[in-house]
Order: sequence, then structure tokens, then C-alpha cells
Amino acid sequence: MLQNIRQNVQGTAAKIIVGLIVISFSLFGIESILVGGGGSEIAEVNGVSIYPQQLQQALDTQKRRLVAMMGENLDPALLDDERLGPQALEALINRELLMQSATEMGLSVSDSEIGAVVASMEQFQVDGVFSPELYRNVLSSAGYTPAYFKQSLRDDMMLGQLRSGIAGTEFVTSAELEAGTRIVAEQRDLRYLTIPRESVASNPKITDAKLQAYYDAHQENFRTPESVNLDYLELTLDQFREPVPQSAIEEAYELAVQGSEFKPQNRVSHILFESGTDDLAQRIEQAQQELASGVAFADVASAFSDDIGSADRGGDLGYTSGDTFPEPMEEVIAQLEPGVVSAPVVTEAGTHLVLVTERKAGEAPSLEEMQAELEESIQESEARVELLRTVESLRDLSFNAEDLEYPAKELGLTVKRADAISRAGNQGLFSNAALVEAAFSEDVLEAGNNSEVIELPQNRFVVVSVREHKQPEIKPLADVRDEVLAAVIDETNRAAVMAEADRVLKRVRNGAPMKRVAKAKSYPVQVELGVNRRSTTVQPEVLRRLFELPAPDAGEQSADVVMMPNGDAVVVQLLQVTAGEYAALPAAEQAQLQQVLKGEFSGLVDTEFQRGLRDRADIKVM
Repeated sequence: MLQNIRQNVQGTAAKIIVGLIVISFSLFGIESILVGGGGSEIAEVNGVSIYPQQLQQALDTQKRRLVAMMGENLDPALLDDERLGPQALEALINRELLMQSATEMGLSVSDSEIGAVVASMEQFQVDGVFSPELYRNVLSSAGYTPAYFKQSLRDDMMLGQLRSGIAGTEFVTSAELEAGTRIVAEQRDLRYLTIPRESVASNPKITDAKLQAYYDAHQENFRTPESVNLDYLELTLDQFREPVPQSAIEEAYELAVQGSEFKPQNRVSHILFESGTDDLAQRIEQAQQELASGVAFADVASAFSDDIGSADRGGDLGYTSGDTFPEPMEEVIAQLEPGVVSAPVVTEAGTHLVLVTERKAGEAPSLEEMQAELEESIQESEARVELLRTVESLRDLSFNAEDLEYPAKELGLTVKRADAISRAGNQGLFSNAALVEAAFSEDVLEAGNNSEVIELPQNRFVVVSVREHKQPEIKPLADVRDEVLAAVIDETNRAAVMAEADRVLKRVRNGAPMKRVAKAKSYPVQVELGVNRRSTTVQPEVLRRLFELPAPDAGEQSADVVMMPNGDAVVVQLLQVTAGEYAALPAAEQAQLQQVLKGEFSGLVDTEFQRGLRDRADIKVM
């Protein structure tokens, strides 16, 4: 049967149909037919089922986020379903628990709130105005339908209400603020002396014996990395692209035009009157009288509309093709003549007076307009079919072959080579962690088998075979003599700096004034007063050690040495510690501290709230 399918999908008409299916999925999102029911549940939360399709949608969303965040630096191994699956399922379970809790509390989000949020999103705006066409295109490219996106947004806003309510129950006491301020706003006075590396560094004479001794003691630092020389075969989509006959493009165009609905586009303005006010009917009647007397709709919308987002634009809501606004509005819009104001229309958002300001006929684009898109789609569709067929053949051939020569010959490919591939730090194709992991796997490296065919981003498939395995080797001293000499000189000079720093530290701890100690050698001394944990006037390494030192007891010295990355040594002396006082903080810092502590406490409350939901819940994972 599989062979019949493979033979039948080679016809031009079949390929065009496959191409059109791919186009429709890319436009409307495969989730529109997959998500929401169907199939055996994978978990149950208080009697509510979670289905494989929901988990797959969560996985796809997480993968898109990872790709967006990491771009070309993304390790494909991070996209493995087995790695992401458990986390995604836990997130779905937690989300369902929170949604059930929000529903039990009677939380809700109206259509008008959803519409206002959607209309305000910059991703859906052109020149600051909401564009339904851009809205649909952005959603479809992300794999969503408008209905699914709005429901997800509604759920997110409900969860936001729930978490805001939980966070709002937490507060910070004055005692907690004082305790937090004592640590956060603590200030320290210090004096520190810097011993420059150059002041004690020299160009010591290093004997061969000393070089040999250092080399013998640090041989692990002079090993070559373990590496492999690889053979590999690579398949890409571009290898299978072929010119598309004009007749195929014309045939695809006819199918696309016949199978598509080109809906009219209506540009809509409205005046919204929110429900719940005693003078609702009076305000609507007054607005209608203003319109009847000839006052421009935009002026009346600016004066009367409760929709803040559109009132400033004269009530303009942008374009719709029938699925942007609530159904009662869309029904009126479809029947309304341009330039005519509707009778009052009631939705969950309130009462609307609707005006269609422009109507664009739903005309099919011309062949010339769709030529490039159809040609690319057909070419890519046919190339992908051939690519996947060849990948399957490569899988079969490489699995049974001793090396890659035979699969290459059978498929008309060229065996490529990559040498000195290590476990890290490779360039180009083999900077991909999945390929390196395969090359160093037990099956490939030790058993000598060809790897599996590995799928990489951008329709690329690669199979690798180890031609030569090079174990780490210690480089001869002659080859690394300069490296060893530099290391010995650096070690010698650092030891000299540290010895001098220990001498200075001992004198300071015995009560000698740091200025007097420094004067003898002309070491620079600095004093910093009122240094806090966020200070930028003190080097980070010094600041870190300063706040680790204990407060000095009477008659004692609290001091230590800090070795700096550049080889200098700094002798740090803590002079005084002043605890922070909340009342002494500027108003802005007081507010910031309250916000930080409240955020920390709210996070703890949120965590405990979710833990409580789980403890009381009946959760079954299938």
C-alpha cells in the first residue's frame, strides 16, 4: 500500500493538491482542526480531560518560544519532545487547576475587554491602526485561528485576574521593612591598598628543569582535545528544486480561485455605550439626534463613545471580513450600506451604533499577483516530496551499509568530509550539538555504525560516519614550550604579588596604619565611605569580599587580600558597618523596597496556593 501511495503522489495534479493543503495549513493553522477534544486523554484534572492535541499545541508553542529566543544558537536537542513533554504536561495540569479555581471564583472577561486588548496590540497594527488582515496573517503564521487565539487570551486574562487577586492579599509589615532595610541598605566604610603586579613582577630566569617540572605537574592542560574525522552525507530542500511549468502554475491558480472564498472587507466605526448606567437610553437617543442633525459620526463618537481606544480615532475600528467583532455586530455590518448608521446593536460590551465607512469587494487576485507565490509553493511542495522520499531511502541504505560510499552511490550524492571535530567549539555545520552528539555516540564512535539520519532546521538532513577517532594526547613539551614558559612566569609573578600582599596584610592586622605601610612602597591607597551593595565605585571583586568580611570588634582589624583577574592584589580593610534605616531611605527607594519584598512574598503565596490546589486535586496521568 505504501508503494502505491508513493507512486500516486508523483502526478502533477496530486502534487498541486498536496501543495494547496500545505498552503491552507500555513494560512489557517493546523491547530484549528487538531486542538480541542478527540483522541484518548493523557491526563485528567478533577474530571477534566487533557488530550494529546493540547499537549502537542503546548509543545509547539514552547518550541516557537525557544526558536525566537535563541535563533541560530539553538541546540536542536532542546526541541526534543521527550525533553519538553513532561514540563509541558505539568504546565497544562497547573493551568487547568488555576482555570478551575478562577471559574469557581466567578472570574470572567468580557468580549469588549478581549477586543480592546487585541486592538491595542502593536503586532496587529498598521500605522497605529488595528488591521484585521495583519491580525489574521500574524495568527496563521503562528499556527492559530482567531477563535483559538481569543480563547487563549481570555484564559490568560482570567489567570491574570486570579494571580493579581492572590498577590493583592499579601502585604509587608513595618518590622519586615526594617529588617530588610538593615541588610539591603547596609553601608560599609573601607580603605584599600593596591599592589600592582608590575611593582613586584620580574622576568625571572626559568630553568629547563623548572619548565619540565611545571609541564609534568600540569600535563592535563596541554592535551589535544578528543576529536573525530567524519564522513557525512547531507540532503537539503534546495537540492530537489526543479523549474515549474507554467501550465502547472495556471492549473494551481484555477484550483485556488475555485476553492477559495474572497470575502469583502468592511471598514467599521462605532459608538459604544457601556451597560449599567441609568442614563443609557438617554445618551443613545441624544447621540442619534446629533447624527440626525448632520453632526459628523467621528465627532459624535469622540463625544459619546465609552470605547477609549477608538473614540480618539472617531470610532474607527479598522477592517473586518466577518470574524473580527462579536457576531451581532458582524451580522449588522454585513447587511449595512456604507454611510448608513445602524440601529442600536447589543453585545456583551454594551450597545453600539455602527457605521460602515468603506467596503472593498472580495475579488480574487490575478494570476500575475499569485504567480510567484504559487510557483514557490509548487516547487517547494514537489521538492519536499522528493526530499522526504530520498531521506527514507537514505535511512534504509545507511542503516545497512558499512560506510557512506554505497548510500552515496545509490542516491547520486557526494560523501563530504569534516576533520578534527571535537566535542565542543566546532564551526559551521558541526556547531550543531545534535550532530556532535551523534558523532560521539557509542553506536557511531565505538560500534562503527553510521548514525541515524538527523533532521536539522531549515529542511536539512545529515548522516555521519566516523572515519578516524583521535584520542586526547599530551602534546610534547617542545610543541608547548612557549605556553609552559608563559604559565611559569605568570605563576611566579602571582606568587610574588601574593607574598607581598600577605606581608602587608599581616602588618595591617597587627595595627599598622595602612597609609604608612603603603607609603614605603608607594602603593596607591583609597578610602570609600558609605559603600552599599550596588556601588559602582569599587571593583566587583573587592565589593564582594567587603560585604563578606565580619564587622570589626573593638580593637580588632577586619581585613583580607583579594587577587584580581589582572594579577594585582588588593588589601581590603573594613572600617565600619552602618545598618540601613528604612526612614532614612528616599521615598523612591522605600517604594522600591516595598515592591521587591511584596513581590517576593507574593511569589511565595502564589506557590503555596498552587501547591494547595494540587494537594486537594484528583489528578490522573495516563
